[in-house]
Amino acid sequence: MTKEWRSIRLYLVPSVIYLIHNNVQFATLTYVDPSTYQIMGNLKIVTTGILFRLVLKRKLSNLQWMAVVLLAVGTTTSQVKGCGDAPCDSLFSAPFQGYMLGILSACLSALAGVYTEYLMKKNNDSLYWQNVQLYTFGVLFNMGWLIYGDFKAGFERGPWWQRLFNGYSITTWMVVFNLGSTGLLVSWLMKYSDNIVKVYSTSMAMLLTMVLSVYLFNVRATLQLFLGIVICITSLQMYFMPVNMLVELPQTLPVTSK
Repeated sequence: MTKEWRSIRLYLVPSVIYLIHNNVQFATLTYVDPSTYQIMGNLKIVTTGILFRLVLKRKLSNLQWMAVVLLAVGTTTSQVKGCGDAPCDSLFSAPFQGYMLGILSACLSALAGVYTEYLMKKNNDSLYWQNVQLYTFGVLFNMGWLIYGDFKAGFERGPWWQRLFNGYSITTWMVVFNLGSTGLLVSWLMKYSDNIVKVYSTSMAMLLTMVLSVYLFNVRATLQLFLGIVICITSLQMYFMPVNMLVELPQTLPVTSK
C-alpha cells in the first residue's frame, strides 16, 4: 500500500504544473492579443526539446535540433498575418509582463509534458490507470476551486452540483468525448513514444486545421500559410529521416596493396 501511494502522489506534481499553467495562460491573455499569444505559444516547441534533453537525458543530433527550431519557425510563419489582414502595429506591441508570462507558459507546458512522459514510462502500470491517477488530482483541484467560489459568494448561486452540467447539449458531450479521446492518445504517445513526436503531431494537426478551414469556412489562404507548411514538412523530414537518406555518403575506396 505504501508503495502504491508513493506512485500515486507522484502524479500530484504534473497536476499542479498544469494548474499553474492554465492560470498563467489566462493571465497572459490579459496583456497580449490572441495573435501574439498564439505565436508566442510556439516557444513550447523549443522549450520541450531543451527539457527533453535536460530532464530525460535524451540526446538529439545537431540535425534534429535544427529540425525542432525549424518546426517552431514554420508554425510561427503560418500564423503570422500580413499588414493587409490585421494592423501591423498590434503585433508584438504588448507590455513586458505579457511576454514574460508567455515565456513562463511555454516553459510550464514543456515541463508538464516532459514530467508526464517520465511518469508514464517509470513503471509498467496500465495506461488507463495512469490516466486515472493524473486526472483525479485535476478534478480535485477544480472541484475545490468551485466550492471555494461558492463559499466566497455566500452560496447565492445554489449548490455546485446543481450547476455542474448546466447548458450541456449533445454538441457539448461530443466535445467532451473528443477531448477525452485526445487525452488518451496523447498519453499513449507519452508512454510509447516521446514528447517530440507529440509536438510534431500537434503542429501538423494545427496546420491541417488551418488548411481545412480554407475549404470548409472559406478562410483566405495566405502565402505565410503555404510557406509554414513547406517549412514544417522539411522539419519533419530532417528530424525523422536517417542521415544517410538526406546526405549521400561517399563510398569508401578499396585499399590496394603495393
